[in-house]
Amino acid sequence: MTSGRIRVVRVDQLVVAVVGPTATGKSELGIELARALGGEVVNADSMQLYRGMDIGTAKVPPAERGGVPHHLLDIWEVTETASVAEYQRLARAAVAEILGRGRVPVLVGGSGLYVRAVLDELEFPGTDPLIRGKLESELAEYGPEALHQRLREVDPVAAGAILPSNGRRIVRALEVISLTGRPFVARLPEQPRPAYRSVQVALDRDGPELDERVATRVGQMWRAGLVAEVRGLAERGLRQGRTARAALGYQQVLSFLAGEVSEDAAYAETIRATRRYVRRQRSWFRRDPRPVWLGADRADLTEAALAAVAQAELAQPGGER
Repeated sequence: MTSGRIRVVRVDQLVVAVVGPTATGKSELGIELARALGGEVVNADSMQLYRGMDIGTAKVPPAERGGVPHHLLDIWEVTETASVAEYQRLARAAVAEILGRGRVPVLVGGSGLYVRAVLDELEFPGTDPLIRGKLESELAEYGPEALHQRLREVDPVAAGAILPSNGRRIVRALEVISLTGRPFVARLPEQPRPAYRSVQVALDRDGPELDERVATRVGQMWRAGLVAEVRGLAERGLRQGRTARAALGYQQVLSFLAGEVSEDAAYAETIRATRRYVRRQRSWFRRDPRPVWLGADRADLTEAALAAVAQAELAQPGGER
């Protein structure tokens, strides 16, 4: 990272995204870029959307944000089910408002689908409480395999892409089919249509180094009071939150608080689960040819990222002035 005086790069109507696996330093770089570009951060971490989920999501405290405005943090209660469509609506509104003031939106986060929901022209069908409730009741009564068989009959492609044990996705697929009368879009388009002029800066580190950083981060979270944070959120309904309760660290601590595992086992499983998630994140972002990949440990990281932004500004339509 750079420190002190930051070289300012001027861009116009460009959305900058900082993406990549967990524990690579995205939040810090996002703040540095926002300071240099005259920008504001838009959160693209699906779990940082939840109020009170601070320690376990590595949410940057307000005092450490360098005076940079942050959007879409702490907007949902832990009892709410995450909706990519709702996030897309809110994030697009934030991006439009930031661009409208002549500033630069800096999208920061490792939730790949949320990033693409902002940057690409993706459509997410809405939801119907009656249809969803009926399907969830059937899921509870008959189990996921029975609903998966129904999905196989109406949409074999979707059924082939969704595990028979994944009740939540099966319910969503059947709901979308019922709402639209069309097959469930189980795969994202290979050639996405961009919603904005944008550049993605992706951070990564060597596997062993990142594994160690994950272990260090989990240790820091435990010492900072993750167990107490989860205990407090449980009193606010965390166990009833379909999305929030499954977050890394929170799921494991809930199991410990319920007496299902020891604290040491919850701690170790949080490290293992986070490392698995890091590998899935890397695979997701590597499939997209657009991000500019940078080693997160390089001494000139901010300058290299700014150079990537400047190059993208010149290379894209409307960039030469």
